[in-house]
Amino acid sequence: MAFPANRIARAGSIALCVASLLGACAAQPARTDAVDLHAPLQIQSQGSFFVGGTARPATDLSGTSEGPEVTRQGTVTTGQMYVQYQVPVKANHLPVVMIHGGALSGQGYDTTPDGRMGWSEYFLRQQRPVYVVDQVGRARSGYDGSKINAVRAGHLPANALPPVLNIGHEMAWTWFRIGPTFGVPFADTQFPVDAVDAFYKMWIPDWNAALPAQNPTYANLAALSDKVGGAVLIGHSESFMFPERAALVDPAHIKGIISLESGYACNTTFTEGQRATLARIPILIMFADHQRDAPEPFASTWTKSMAQCRAFADDIRAAGGDVTFIHLPEMGIHGNTHMFMLDRNNLQIADLLIHWINEHVERR
Repeated sequence: MAFPANRIARAGSIALCVASLLGACAAQPARTDAVDLHAPLQIQSQGSFFVGGTARPATDLSGTSEGPEVTRQGTVTTGQMYVQYQVPVKANHLPVVMIHGGALSGQGYDTTPDGRMGWSEYFLRQQRPVYVVDQVGRARSGYDGSKINAVRAGHLPANALPPVLNIGHEMAWTWFRIGPTFGVPFADTQFPVDAVDAFYKMWIPDWNAALPAQNPTYANLAALSDKVGGAVLIGHSESFMFPERAALVDPAHIKGIISLESGYACNTTFTEGQRATLARIPILIMFADHQRDAPEPFASTWTKSMAQCRAFADDIRAAGGDVTFIHLPEMGIHGNTHMFMLDRNNLQIADLLIHWINEHVERR
């Protein structure tokens, strides 16, 4: 796949609005070293593995009495999380863990719909080990099919099946703020509209409703952070607050938290003890553009969410935490959608994240 010739990372300055403990903003330069995006990748190691999982006895493993004889009973493992990793030759930064959003998979961090470099490769080129996960119950992590088989075998009623989230083209366009109405982009949109059909192919049926209230992904993320000796966790959309939830399971090896856009997750009440735990870890919260320009009910949902997340940031600051809140239009970056990592300026946004990690996590 050919890539545009103009993709050399800028090494200039980007105005970064950093919220202080008093809520003020100070402009700071965001600079990363120039990166040759065409140079051969120098990778020390790469591969994949699973984290977590619980073994339990199960029946009706096949879900059918037809066809060849297969085991009807046995032991299955569920709740495991797939992890794909790449470690650069000269790794001199903390590992970064990238967690995808609802109805998506880790592929969203690999390559943009129009064939540009994704965040996983860009962070790797910045000498950072990168771990990209598939949430439990999704994609290569698989899902627990026991209820499906039990319903098919008549052991459970049909309404015992969990709902499956499927996001259609029309909803993705407006909900994720590519444009105000389906097929009509915002004039300044950063999304690669010409490649939207490739974007639609990224969507995966979402089985999260089948998971327990304490999503196994939380503990798996904490375990992964422990396995790699400390990491910065990046959550997006549905996984917006997965890094925080992982830290409440075990904060020992979670060195930084980046939470990118959510339509609901900041509407959460934490205890004083939980706030104190989160206050020990630097946190970055980021929102993109056009919240108020989206059609209803999305406009109200996005603006309410952003207000709740500002309040959450204030709560953690009041507990002594280092929390940075960025709303991109307020710092002069316009047109970004909910899908930061796919937008045409995705590497500019990545530079902001890298600068924050350098200043608020690694400098500590």
